[in-house]
Amino acid sequence: MEQMSGPEWESLCDGCGRCCLNKLEDEDTGQIYFTHIGCKLLDGTSCACKDYPNRSDKVPDCVRLTPANVRTLNWLPPSCGYKLVAEGRDLYWWHPLVSGDPNTVHEAGVSVRGRVEGSEEDVPDEELEDHIVQWPALLPKRARLKRRPKD
Repeated sequence: MEQMSGPEWESLCDGCGRCCLNKLEDEDTGQIYFTHIGCKLLDGTSCACKDYPNRSDKVPDCVRLTPANVRTLNWLPPSCGYKLVAEGRDLYWWHPLVSGDPNTVHEAGVSVRGRVEGSEEDVPDEELEDHIVQWPALLPKRARLKRRPKD
């Protein structure tokens, strides 16, 4: 991973948008809880950042993924291409590098498309607990298949 070019590294992102959902951490246990509330720059339809080149300026706590930190971040979703490669595992059939199609991440039900219930600008921090959801930490059954299902 350390030898990858910038474009090669970026291509590991499957475009699911799960990492751009707000998360809460239990201070006592370290457990991470996903919410269905997106970063203010997350486009819930495209599942992409609305201003990717300037995201760190506009969202100071936006985490830039690197070969070093993907090995230690405990909040990356189980489907994350960066995480899978760091663990020496194969990418799933729906990853755009495997399928050749950026829409398969949506087809497999992995992306946040249609599941984001608001922006962090709309929901006060003290209400985030009311928006905790399980699905971002799980893989849909369809996504766990070895190959693209035939409809």
